Amino acid sequence: MQKQITILLFSLILCACGTKQESKSDADKKGPKPTLVTVTQVKSQALEITEQTVGYLEGLIDPTIAAEVSAKVIKVHVKPGATVQQGQLIATLDAGDFGMQRNEAQSEVARIEAQLDNQAKIVARNQALVDRKFISQNAVDSDKAQQKVLNQQLQGAKARVGSVNRASSKTSIYAPVSGIVEKKLVDTGDYVKIGDPIVQIISKQRLIAHLPFPEAIAAKLKPGLKVRLTTPTTPDAVNSIINELKPQITMESRAVDVIANVTDAAGWQPGASVTGVVILGETATAMMVPEQSVVLRPAGEVIYAVRNNVAYQTIVKTGLRQGGLVEILDGIRESDTIVVDGAGFLTDKAVVKVAHDTLKAVK
Repeated sequence: MQKQITILLFSLILCACGTKQESKSDADKKGPKPTLVTVTQVKSQALEITEQTVGYLEGLIDPTIAAEVSAKVIKVHVKPGATVQQGQLIATLDAGDFGMQRNEAQSEVARIEAQLDNQAKIVARNQALVDRKFISQNAVDSDKAQQKVLNQQLQGAKARVGSVNRASSKTSIYAPVSGIVEKKLVDTGDYVKIGDPIVQIISKQRLIAHLPFPEAIAAKLKPGLKVRLTTPTTPDAVNSIINELKPQITMESRAVDVIANVTDAAGWQPGASVTGVVILGETATAMMVPEQSVVLRPAGEVIYAVRNNVAYQTIVKTGLRQGGLVEILDGIRESDTIVVDGAGFLTDKAVVKVAHDTLKAVK
């Protein structure tokens, strides 16, 4: 009985070994499963040669509106943060003193006009007496000289009236530009003298972008080059040009300060950061491939070209990187089909299975 059990167990072991060997043999015949990948076709396209940096925006027009006459503040009509338009009333000053000065100056004008009218009569009367030989010509000449003096005094008095009127008009203060009120520096009841600040306005009409670029590329930068500008405060980009380069390299950062103008751009804020991309040139025919197609291997940077469902490793020389694409300078040809997704899992001559949708795209 024990002998029969031993023979049965030995038979089972032999059957199991045979099954394993047969399974291993079947697997060897089938080979490794192909790797599922996506592909694309290499095409030539235009490539911009660019340099990028991050700078800041400065308001070119940010006037601090000051009093042009000495007077008491009647009312400030705006508050910080308010949007104002050019010509809008900002503040009103007391014009009472100027009204009294105007009356005084107008009275002086009337007095001199009366004297001048009387002097004209005297000159006419004395001239008649001279014609009759009753008095000498010297008397008339003296009267005429006095008439000229009164004429000059009248012009001075009228100028005084104009000066008072002009000063009185400056008691109403208007916004010189459109913008946003940054600060209100006086309030109702304050007395201001000539030159005292009243409000500060930040205008967005004209901004300048300060773009610091490394000194190593200073020789490539020049006025007139195109610049694409973006800022976090708005999704809208602005196309501008380099207006000037500051002649001195900053000591702290060893950078060249590049200036570009931004005019009437909605949503752009003075003081905000700005990203500037300077276009140094353009290549009409550059072979560009997706970044994920380029894989780093011990041999260097490689791309896998697909032919008959087999991926062949090709060492390439890369150039510029832009917008998720890499420029290929050498190693592949235009119209080659290369692996995109899945390239990192491949080896040379690996069997691949191309995803159906990407296969249609390259055809």
